[in-house]
Amino acid sequence: MKTELNAIVTHRVEVASGLIILRVAPDGWELPKWSAGQFAVLGLPYGAPRIHIADKESGEVDSEKMIRRAYSIASGSGEKTYLEFYITLVHSGALTPRLFELRPGNQVHLGKKITGMFTLDKVPAECDLTLVGTGTGLAPYMSMLRSELEIRPDRHIVVLQGARHSWDLGYRGELTALQRVCPTFHYVPIISRPKLELVPWGGETGYVQDLVERGRLESFLGRKPTPENMHFLLCGNPGMINGMIERLAMDKFTEHSKKNPGQIHAEKYW
Repeated sequence: MKTELNAIVTHRVEVASGLIILRVAPDGWELPKWSAGQFAVLGLPYGAPRIHIADKESGEVDSEKMIRRAYSIASGSGEKTYLEFYITLVHSGALTPRLFELRPGNQVHLGKKITGMFTLDKVPAECDLTLVGTGTGLAPYMSMLRSELEIRPDRHIVVLQGARHSWDLGYRGELTALQRVCPTFHYVPIISRPKLELVPWGGETGYVQDLVERGRLESFLGRKPTPENMHFLLCGNPGMINGMIERLAMDKFTEHSKKNPGQIHAEKYW
């Protein structure tokens, strides 16, 4: 089992209840070369402790058996010493209740193969870009912004981040700071349950699809987004992805595939 626990937790941040950022460093081996937007596998044995607020497991389990799941990487691809993950707790899940019990110095399994097709390879460098994420679907965009996305005066990059509550808006501080120093970078957080906020929320409310309907992109760009000048990346819950695809289809945007290149690139990991 010790040979499978081949990495060490170096950093843990609790963003909110049920939402953490973990940094994991390989122990005695080097990370392979990878691209922003890809994912890696984390794992722990069934015998690892679970966080107390998780649902209890039913039935007998083999304590030595490894549980493995894929998670999008949030760190920049230029970082060679660790990988960062943005993880939400699934109370009834097998792995996340165990990941949430980890602390710096604890061992964990980290897959040595990093893969995934949700990258910027098919996005023309001259096109504006809108990155739409809900929940931990923001992770691959953080990797892109931290490594491969060049913010230029002639190219607009927009991040639309949706969550239920303001405290669930992970990386909000970093994105807000980036917006302040880069005139062509735009960040719009939106929450769907403003009535539950402890402090009145003065930002956008509803769902990320609503931001397109309200013309928020036009306000940044100074023109209407078209399939000729804009590409969209979508990552998060299926309802958001399907809703965005339907809404964008009204403006002639199409989903990308190998046979039929389009302007909508979706990561459907649920």
